[in-house]
Amino acid sequence: MLRIKSRKNSSQGIHPISFGLLNICLLLVSCFGRGNQELSEAERSAFGEYVNQLDTTVTGAWFDRMGVSADADSVLAYLRREVPRNGLDTVAFFIPEIAEDLEIVHQLMFDSVGVSINEVLPRLDAHLSKAYIRYTTGQRYGFMKPRVFNRMDPKVGNPDIFARVFDYDPALPDTTEAAKKMTESDRLDYLISSAPETYIYKALLNEMDKTTSAEKRHQIAVNMERCRWKIEHPKDLKRQILVNIPAQQLWAIGTDSVLDMRICCGAVPTKTPLLHSAISYLQVNPEWVIPQNIVKTEVVHHAGDSAYFARNHYSIIDKESGDTLNVTKVDANSLLSGKLRVSQKGGVGNSLGRIVFRFPNDFSIYLHDTNNRSAFQRDRRTLSHGCVRVQKPFELACFLLSDVDEWTRESLRISMDIPPVSDRGREWLHKHADAPHPYRLISYHAVKPHVPLYILYYTTFPNPKTGAIDYWPDLYGFDKVISKELKWISEGSSSR
Repeated sequence: MLRIKSRKNSSQGIHPISFGLLNICLLLVSCFGRGNQELSEAERSAFGEYVNQLDTTVTGAWFDRMGVSADADSVLAYLRREVPRNGLDTVAFFIPEIAEDLEIVHQLMFDSVGVSINEVLPRLDAHLSKAYIRYTTGQRYGFMKPRVFNRMDPKVGNPDIFARVFDYDPALPDTTEAAKKMTESDRLDYLISSAPETYIYKALLNEMDKTTSAEKRHQIAVNMERCRWKIEHPKDLKRQILVNIPAQQLWAIGTDSVLDMRICCGAVPTKTPLLHSAISYLQVNPEWVIPQNIVKTEVVHHAGDSAYFARNHYSIIDKESGDTLNVTKVDANSLLSGKLRVSQKGGVGNSLGRIVFRFPNDFSIYLHDTNNRSAFQRDRRTLSHGCVRVQKPFELACFLLSDVDEWTRESLRISMDIPPVSDRGREWLHKHADAPHPYRLISYHAVKPHVPLYILYYTTFPNPKTGAIDYWPDLYGFDKVISKELKWISEGSSSR
């Protein structure tokens, strides 16, 4: 008894019929796509001979004794189209080899090319299986492990450990799922559904379709890889804040508008980490408690220098008692003991500016105003210790507090030394002209509901304001890392 493999299912729906001439005819129609074309006696005889030559011990996921599944042609057609669209190399997915062996099978070219069916079918099956598993797993998990970013830079102030700049623990590639799916009837659906669903990926894929420049195609492909990682990705048409480091730009995305502004971010040695969080509250005229790593690398060298502390409005406070200490009496060892904190009072001249936007994270970073407004005029604005300085802090606060009343906004203006716009605000300011500065009509305000925040790194990115695909320089060298990791699989790698 021979079995004919159904076109609808790859390993399911196999129907037994008696052996004979009809078997061979139907076999060729099913496996080799000859439609209603009449088969010659020579063809029937030839294929029957090849079937008889097939070793009974030879098995595979993409063929059986009835021939090659129609799914094999579907997989080849899909990979031929999608692999180049993703900026990947066809050789890395065995596409030339698969096409060649399928041609041998379809045209019954075994004798003319001097190969046995027992050689071609196992080889074809192996290549199809490797290509299927490699592509579906890569599309679902990424073709590289992004944890490599956390082994790039020694931590400032503690060079014995690496700085963590990628604040995710994405799931590792799992090839067992793809291997299992490969043997099931819905394997083509699984292949097609492997493409990332993020709107960024879809925008980049569309850009790739229009791009012929090899350099730009490679840059797009590098950024498409970021979309594959199993991490939290921005959602389309959702209220959120996006910070893109290479663009040195922030977008506050609302339901019907987008607020954009420049940012200053971490310098190369003190990179701003990539993360997802949510802004939960803001503080106006905040005190800046200087992180211990900055005390260790910068402040400690000025221990006992009263002029330095006065110039920067720094104070030294005993953590246990809360007492403010005489800076001339505090030596370097005491500053590094962990028992003291160095802080800068809020108001004019504070390094955080007049407002700070807080969100949970493990790096003690935040979005904030700045007392150095001229920095936003620079082309390259990688200069902070890791925090993100925003160009339009009041506008960002209004975006976050979109449901508050006008007096709350006016109180925020007054507290930030922004001229009031209402009669009530001007009257309040007139009555309190002699009050101590800074005014503190608002010192704290919760953000409800919390607004999602994504700190991203895309050098090719769909601009949320314009919709255009923007190209940006690789400020932290992360693209180079991805390029190196994907060198074996990137477009054109087989010809280099």
